[in-house]
Amino acid sequence: MNDSSWGAPAGSGYWGPDQGPAPAGPAYDGLQAAQTRPMPIVPDVPAGDHQDDHGRGAAQPSGPLFRDETPNEHPQEPMSSPNRPAAPQKKSAGRDLGAAIGVGVGLGAVIIASLFIWKAAFVGVIAVAVVVGLWELTSRLQERKGIKAPLVPLAVGGAAMVVAGYVRGAEGAWVAMALTALAVLVWRMTEPPEGYLKDVTAGVFAAFYVPFLATFVALMLTADDGPERVLTFLLLTVVSDTGAYAIGWRFGKHKLAPRISPGKTREGLLGAVTFAMAAGALCMEFLIDDGTWWQGLLLGLAVAASATLGDLGESMIKRDLGIKDMGTLLPGHGGIMDRLDSLLPTAPVVWLLLVVFVGTT
Repeated sequence: MNDSSWGAPAGSGYWGPDQGPAPAGPAYDGLQAAQTRPMPIVPDVPAGDHQDDHGRGAAQPSGPLFRDETPNEHPQEPMSSPNRPAAPQKKSAGRDLGAAIGVGVGLGAVIIASLFIWKAAFVGVIAVAVVVGLWELTSRLQERKGIKAPLVPLAVGGAAMVVAGYVRGAEGAWVAMALTALAVLVWRMTEPPEGYLKDVTAGVFAAFYVPFLATFVALMLTADDGPERVLTFLLLTVVSDTGAYAIGWRFGKHKLAPRISPGKTREGLLGAVTFAMAAGALCMEFLIDDGTWWQGLLLGLAVAASATLGDLGESMIKRDLGIKDMGTLLPGHGGIMDRLDSLLPTAPVVWLLLVVFVGTT
Protein backbone atom coordinates (compact mmCIF):
# COMPACT_ATOMS: atom_id res chain seq x y z
CA MET A 1 0.00 0.00 0.00
CA ASN A 2 1.22 3.49 -0.77
CA ASP A 3 1.87 5.33 2.49
CA SER A 4 0.85 8.59 0.95
CA SER A 5 -2.81 7.56 1.04
CA TRP A 6 -2.77 7.46 4.91
CA GLY A 7 -1.65 11.04 5.07
CA ALA A 8 -4.42 12.45 2.89
CA PRO A 9 -6.47 15.04 4.70
CA ALA A 10 -9.97 14.04 5.69
CA GLY A 11 -12.60 15.15 3.24
CA SER A 12 -10.04 15.95 0.48
CA GLY A 13 -11.56 13.39 -1.88
CA TYR A 14 -8.19 11.74 -2.49
CA TRP A 15 -8.62 8.10 -3.51
CA GLY A 16 -5.03 7.19 -4.38
CA PRO A 17 -2.52 7.87 -7.12
CA ASP A 18 -3.82 7.57 -10.70
CA GLN A 19 -7.30 6.54 -9.43
CA GLY A 20 -9.11 9.83 -9.73
CA PRO A 21 -11.47 11.31 -7.17
CA ALA A 22 -12.94 9.15 -4.45
CA PRO A 23 -16.46 7.83 -4.92
CA ALA A 24 -19.29 9.29 -2.93
CA GLY A 25 -19.96 7.69 0.47
CA PRO A 26 -17.56 6.23 3.03
CA ALA A 27 -14.02 5.58 1.84
CA TYR A 28 -12.84 1.99 1.56
CA ASP A 29 -9.40 0.54 1.29
CA GLY A 30 -9.47 -2.67 -0.65
CA LEU A 31 -7.11 -4.40 1.73
CA GLN A 32 -8.86 -3.16 4.87
CA ALA A 33 -12.51 -3.46 3.87
CA ALA A 34 -13.21 -6.32 6.26
CA GLN A 35 -11.96 -4.30 9.24
CA THR A 36 -13.59 -0.97 8.48
CA ARG A 37 -17.10 0.15 9.32
CA PRO A 38 -18.91 3.38 8.46
CA MET A 39 -18.60 6.24 10.95
CA PRO A 40 -22.00 6.81 12.65
CA ILE A 41 -23.58 10.14 11.86
CA VAL A 42 -24.15 12.10 15.05
CA PRO A 43 -26.29 15.26 14.77
CA ASP A 44 -24.65 18.41 16.03
CA VAL A 45 -27.16 19.04 18.81
CA PRO A 46 -26.18 19.73 22.44
CA ALA A 47 -26.89 17.01 24.99
CA GLY A 48 -30.32 17.27 26.52
CA ASP A 49 -31.84 19.11 23.50
CA HIS A 50 -32.95 16.03 21.52
CA GLN A 51 -36.70 16.31 21.21
CA ASP A 52 -39.29 14.92 18.89
CA ASP A 53 -42.26 16.70 17.45
CA HIS A 54 -44.18 16.29 20.69
CA GLY A 55 -41.52 17.88 22.88
CA ARG A 56 -40.40 14.53 24.29
CA GLY A 57 -36.79 13.43 24.47
CA ALA A 58 -35.78 11.48 21.38
CA ALA A 59 -34.38 7.99 21.84
CA GLN A 60 -30.61 7.87 22.23
CA PRO A 61 -28.23 4.96 21.63
CA SER A 62 -28.25 2.69 24.66
CA GLY A 63 -24.61 1.66 24.41
CA PRO A 64 -21.24 3.27 23.67
CA LEU A 65 -20.49 4.43 20.11
CA PHE A 66 -16.91 3.25 20.20
CA ARG A 67 -15.15 0.30 21.75
CA ASP A 68 -12.93 2.41 23.98
CA GLU A 69 -15.87 4.30 25.51
CA THR A 70 -17.06 3.37 28.99
CA PRO A 71 -20.85 3.32 29.42
CA ASN A 72 -22.36 5.17 32.34
CA GLU A 73 -22.49 2.69 35.21
CA HIS A 74 -25.63 4.34 36.58
CA PRO A 75 -27.82 5.12 33.56
CA GLN A 76 -30.65 6.34 35.72
CA GLU A 77 -28.44 9.21 36.94
CA PRO A 78 -27.49 11.88 34.36
CA MET A 79 -23.77 12.39 33.93
CA SER A 80 -22.51 15.66 35.35
CA SER A 81 -21.57 18.48 33.00
CA PRO A 82 -19.91 21.88 33.49
CA ASN A 83 -23.28 23.59 33.16
CA ARG A 84 -25.12 21.25 35.52
CA PRO A 85 -24.04 20.95 39.17
CA ALA A 86 -23.71 17.45 40.55
CA ALA A 87 -26.73 16.26 42.52
CA PRO A 88 -26.10 16.16 46.29
CA GLN A 89 -25.46 12.70 47.67
CA LYS A 90 -28.00 11.47 50.18
CA LYS A 91 -26.90 9.59 53.25
CA SER A 92 -27.89 5.98 53.26
CA ALA A 93 -28.67 3.81 56.27
CA GLY A 94 -26.77 0.94 54.67
CA ARG A 95 -29.49 -1.61 55.47
CA ASP A 96 -33.07 -2.37 54.56
CA LEU A 97 -34.80 -0.22 57.16
CA GLY A 98 -38.24 -1.67 56.41
CA ALA A 99 -37.06 -5.21 57.06
CA ALA A 100 -35.04 -4.09 60.07
CA ILE A 101 -38.04 -2.37 61.67
CA GLY A 102 -40.34 -5.30 60.95
CA VAL A 103 -37.93 -7.84 62.44
CA GLY A 104 -37.30 -5.57 65.42
CA VAL A 105 -41.00 -5.22 66.15
CA GLY A 106 -41.50 -8.99 65.85
CA LEU A 107 -38.63 -9.76 68.20
CA GLY A 108 -39.88 -7.13 70.63
CA ALA A 109 -43.34 -8.69 70.71
CA VAL A 110 -41.92 -12.15 71.45
CA ILE A 111 -39.68 -10.78 74.20
CA ILE A 112 -42.38 -8.71 75.90
CA ALA A 113 -44.95 -11.52 75.74
CA SER A 114 -42.61 -14.13 77.22
CA LEU A 115 -41.19 -11.70 79.77
CA PHE A 116 -44.47 -10.70 81.39
CA ILE A 117 -46.59 -13.81 80.82
CA TRP A 118 -44.22 -16.56 81.99
CA LYS A 119 -40.66 -15.97 83.20
CA ALA A 120 -39.53 -19.49 82.32
CA ALA A 121 -40.50 -18.86 78.69
CA PHE A 122 -38.20 -15.85 78.60
CA VAL A 123 -35.37 -17.97 80.00
CA GLY A 124 -36.00 -20.27 77.03
CA VAL A 125 -35.77 -17.29 74.66
CA ILE A 126 -32.38 -16.41 76.17
CA ALA A 127 -31.16 -19.99 75.80
CA VAL A 128 -32.23 -20.16 72.14
CA ALA A 129 -30.52 -16.85 71.39
CA VAL A 130 -27.35 -18.12 73.08
CA VAL A 131 -27.27 -21.36 71.08
CA VAL A 132 -27.85 -19.57 67.76
CA GLY A 133 -25.23 -16.98 68.65
CA LEU A 134 -22.69 -19.69 69.47
CA TRP A 135 -23.44 -21.41 66.16
CA GLU A 136 -22.86 -18.17 64.23
CA LEU A 137 -19.65 -17.38 66.08
CA THR A 138 -18.10 -20.84 65.78
CA SER A 139 -19.13 -21.11 62.11
CA ARG A 140 -17.44 -17.83 61.22
CA LEU A 141 -14.30 -18.80 63.17
CA GLN A 142 -14.01 -22.04 61.22
CA GLU A 143 -14.81 -20.48 57.85
CA ARG A 144 -12.45 -17.52 58.13
CA LYS A 145 -9.67 -18.71 60.45
CA GLY A 146 -9.85 -22.50 60.40
CA ILE A 147 -10.53 -22.54 64.17
CA LYS A 148 -12.73 -25.46 65.20
CA ALA A 149 -14.28 -24.51 68.53
CA PRO A 150 -16.47 -27.51 69.52
CA LEU A 151 -20.09 -26.44 69.14
CA VAL A 152 -21.84 -29.35 70.90
CA PRO A 153 -20.39 -28.81 74.40
CA LEU A 154 -20.68 -25.06 73.93
CA ALA A 155 -24.37 -25.23 73.00
CA VAL A 156 -25.29 -27.68 75.76
CA GLY A 157 -23.17 -25.91 78.37
CA GLY A 158 -24.38 -22.48 77.26
CA ALA A 159 -28.06 -23.34 77.61
CA ALA A 160 -27.35 -25.02 80.97
CA MET A 161 -25.48 -21.90 82.10
CA VAL A 162 -28.50 -19.68 81.50
CA VAL A 163 -30.88 -22.08 83.27
CA ALA A 164 -28.45 -22.53 86.20
CA GLY A 165 -28.18 -18.77 86.60
CA TYR A 166 -31.95 -18.44 86.80
CA VAL A 167 -32.43 -21.41 89.16
CA ARG A 168 -29.31 -21.25 91.36
CA GLY A 169 -28.15 -17.64 90.97
CA ALA A 170 -24.61 -16.42 90.36
CA GLU A 171 -23.07 -19.48 92.03
CA GLY A 172 -24.88 -21.81 89.64
CA ALA A 173 -23.76 -19.73 86.65
CA TRP A 174 -20.09 -19.92 87.68
CA VAL A 175 -20.25 -23.69 88.19
CA ALA A 176 -21.90 -24.18 84.80
CA MET A 177 -19.24 -21.98 83.19
CA ALA A 178 -16.43 -24.05 84.69
CA LEU A 179 -18.04 -27.33 83.59
CA THR A 180 -18.58 -25.97 80.07
CA ALA A 181 -14.91 -25.01 79.77
CA LEU A 182 -13.91 -28.49 80.98
CA ALA A 183 -16.27 -30.10 78.46
CA VAL A 184 -14.67 -28.09 75.65
CA LEU A 185 -11.19 -29.31 76.65
CA VAL A 186 -12.29 -32.94 76.78
CA TRP A 187 -14.43 -32.87 73.62
CA ARG A 188 -11.57 -31.51 71.54
CA MET A 189 -9.35 -34.44 72.64
CA THR A 190 -11.27 -36.76 70.30
CA GLU A 191 -9.57 -35.10 67.31
CA PRO A 192 -5.88 -34.86 66.27
CA PRO A 193 -3.72 -32.62 68.47
CA GLU A 194 -2.88 -30.15 65.69
CA GLY A 195 -4.57 -26.85 66.51
CA TYR A 196 -5.76 -28.07 69.92
CA LEU A 197 -4.64 -24.97 71.80
CA LYS A 198 -6.27 -22.43 69.49
CA ASP A 199 -9.48 -24.48 69.26
CA VAL A 200 -9.99 -24.80 73.01
CA THR A 201 -8.95 -21.18 73.58
CA ALA A 202 -11.60 -20.05 71.11
CA GLY A 203 -14.11 -22.40 72.75
CA VAL A 204 -13.53 -21.01 76.24
CA PHE A 205 -13.70 -17.46 74.86
CA ALA A 206 -17.01 -18.24 73.13
CA ALA A 207 -18.42 -19.75 76.36
CA PHE A 208 -17.58 -16.60 78.28
CA TYR A 209 -18.54 -14.10 75.57
CA VAL A 210 -22.01 -15.42 74.73
CA PRO A 211 -23.71 -17.61 77.37
CA PHE A 212 -21.93 -16.41 80.50
CA LEU A 213 -22.63 -12.73 79.82
CA ALA A 214 -26.21 -13.59 78.81
CA THR A 215 -26.67 -15.33 82.17
CA PHE A 216 -26.79 -11.92 83.88
CA VAL A 217 -30.10 -11.28 82.12
CA ALA A 218 -31.47 -14.42 83.80
CA LEU A 219 -30.06 -13.17 87.12
CA MET A 220 -32.00 -9.91 86.73
CA LEU A 221 -35.16 -11.90 86.12
CA THR A 222 -34.99 -13.62 89.52
CA ALA A 223 -35.89 -10.44 91.42
CA ASP A 224 -39.49 -9.68 92.38
CA ASP A 225 -39.54 -6.92 89.80
CA GLY A 226 -37.42 -9.02 87.44
CA PRO A 227 -39.45 -8.35 84.27
CA GLU A 228 -39.20 -4.60 84.87
CA ARG A 229 -35.44 -4.86 85.41
CA VAL A 230 -34.97 -6.81 82.18
CA LEU A 231 -37.23 -4.38 80.32
CA THR A 232 -35.17 -1.48 81.65
CA PHE A 233 -31.97 -3.19 80.49
CA LEU A 234 -33.40 -3.79 77.00
CA LEU A 235 -34.90 -0.32 76.65
CA LEU A 236 -31.75 1.49 77.70
CA THR A 237 -29.57 -0.52 75.32
CA VAL A 238 -31.94 -0.03 72.39
CA VAL A 239 -32.36 3.68 73.15
CA SER A 240 -28.58 4.09 73.40
CA ASP A 241 -28.08 2.44 69.99
CA THR A 242 -30.93 4.49 68.48
CA GLY A 243 -29.57 7.76 69.85
CA ALA A 244 -26.09 6.97 68.53
CA TYR A 245 -27.49 6.14 65.10
CA ALA A 246 -29.85 9.12 64.83
CA ILE A 247 -27.42 11.79 66.01
CA GLY A 248 -24.42 10.24 64.27
CA TRP A 249 -26.27 9.90 60.96
CA ARG A 250 -27.48 13.49 61.07
CA PHE A 251 -24.60 15.37 62.69
CA GLY A 252 -21.66 12.95 62.81
CA LYS A 253 -18.40 14.42 61.51
CA HIS A 254 -15.64 13.32 63.90
CA LYS A 255 -14.76 9.61 63.83
CA LEU A 256 -14.81 7.80 67.14
CA ALA A 257 -12.65 4.78 66.23
CA PRO A 258 -11.97 4.86 62.47
CA ARG A 259 -9.68 1.82 62.49
CA ILE A 260 -12.31 -0.33 64.19
CA SER A 261 -15.68 1.01 63.03
CA PRO A 262 -15.49 3.91 60.55
CA GLY A 263 -19.22 4.62 60.81
CA LYS A 264 -19.17 5.55 64.50
CA THR A 265 -18.68 9.18 65.46
CA ARG A 266 -18.14 11.20 68.61
CA GLU A 267 -21.40 13.00 67.95
CA GLY A 268 -23.12 9.62 67.84
CA LEU A 269 -21.61 8.71 71.21
CA LEU A 270 -22.92 11.96 72.65
CA GLY A 271 -26.36 11.09 71.27
CA ALA A 272 -26.17 7.65 72.87
CA VAL A 273 -25.27 9.14 76.26
CA THR A 274 -28.01 11.77 76.10
CA PHE A 275 -30.76 9.40 75.02
CA ALA A 276 -29.75 6.66 77.47
CA MET A 277 -29.52 9.01 80.46
CA ALA A 278 -32.96 10.44 79.75
CA ALA A 279 -34.45 6.96 79.34
CA GLY A 280 -32.64 5.76 82.45
CA ALA A 281 -34.11 8.52 84.60
CA LEU A 282 -37.62 7.64 83.42
CA CYS A 283 -37.17 3.88 83.84
CA MET A 284 -35.72 4.10 87.35
CA GLU A 285 -38.43 6.52 88.42
CA PHE A 286 -41.43 4.64 87.04
CA LEU A 287 -40.42 0.99 86.48
CA ILE A 288 -37.96 -0.03 89.21
CA ASP A 289 -39.13 -0.39 92.80
CA ASP A 290 -37.40 2.13 95.11
CA GLY A 291 -35.49 3.60 92.17
CA THR A 292 -34.82 7.34 91.73
CA TRP A 293 -34.20 9.51 88.69
CA TRP A 294 -30.59 10.37 89.53
CA GLN A 295 -29.77 6.66 89.72
CA GLY A 296 -31.27 6.39 86.25
CA LEU A 297 -28.92 9.08 84.97
CA LEU A 298 -25.91 7.10 86.18
CA LEU A 299 -27.37 3.87 84.84
CA GLY A 300 -27.98 5.42 81.43
CA LEU A 301 -24.43 6.76 81.28
CA ALA A 302 -23.01 3.33 82.12
CA VAL A 303 -25.23 1.64 79.53
CA ALA A 304 -24.15 4.04 76.79
CA ALA A 305 -20.51 3.32 77.58
CA SER A 306 -20.85 -0.47 77.80
CA ALA A 307 -23.09 -0.72 74.72
CA THR A 308 -20.61 1.31 72.65
CA LEU A 309 -17.67 -0.77 73.86
CA GLY A 310 -19.57 -3.97 73.12
CA ASP A 311 -20.36 -2.79 69.62
CA LEU A 312 -16.73 -1.87 69.03
CA GLY A 313 -15.60 -5.21 70.47
CA GLU A 314 -17.62 -7.21 67.99
CA SER A 315 -16.54 -4.86 65.21
CA MET A 316 -12.97 -5.82 66.07
CA ILE A 317 -13.88 -9.51 65.80
CA LYS A 318 -15.65 -9.05 62.48
CA ARG A 319 -12.83 -6.91 61.08
CA ASP A 320 -10.31 -9.57 62.07
CA LEU A 321 -12.48 -12.20 60.38
CA GLY A 322 -13.00 -9.99 57.31
CA ILE A 323 -16.81 -10.08 57.41
CA LYS A 324 -19.57 -7.49 57.62
CA ASP A 325 -22.15 -9.50 59.58
CA MET A 326 -22.00 -12.62 61.73
CA GLY A 327 -24.98 -14.12 59.93
CA THR A 328 -28.03 -13.53 57.76
CA LEU A 329 -30.78 -14.93 59.97
CA LEU A 330 -32.44 -11.57 60.67
CA PRO A 331 -33.24 -9.51 57.54
CA GLY A 332 -32.06 -5.93 57.91
CA HIS A 333 -30.02 -6.79 61.01
CA GLY A 334 -27.60 -9.54 60.03
CA GLY A 335 -27.31 -12.37 62.51
CA ILE A 336 -28.25 -12.93 66.13
CA MET A 337 -24.75 -11.95 67.22
CA ASP A 338 -25.09 -8.65 65.37
CA ARG A 339 -28.00 -7.83 67.73
CA LEU A 340 -26.34 -9.20 70.86
CA ASP A 341 -23.11 -7.24 70.43
CA SER A 342 -24.18 -4.32 72.63
CA LEU A 343 -26.53 -6.33 74.86
CA LEU A 344 -24.06 -8.94 76.11
CA PRO A 345 -21.50 -6.64 77.79
CA THR A 346 -24.27 -4.37 79.06
CA ALA A 347 -26.07 -7.15 80.98
CA PRO A 348 -23.54 -7.50 83.84
CA VAL A 349 -23.24 -3.70 84.12
CA VAL A 350 -27.00 -3.21 84.53
CA TRP A 351 -27.31 -6.18 86.89
CA LEU A 352 -24.53 -4.87 89.14
CA LEU A 353 -25.81 -1.27 89.27
CA LEU A 354 -29.35 -2.39 90.02
CA VAL A 355 -28.05 -4.56 92.84
CA VAL A 356 -26.14 -1.58 94.23
CA PHE A 357 -29.05 0.85 93.84
CA VAL A 358 -32.09 -1.22 94.90
CA GLY A 359 -30.79 -4.64 96.01
CA THR A 360 -31.37 -8.14 94.68
CA THR A 361 -35.07 -8.55 95.56
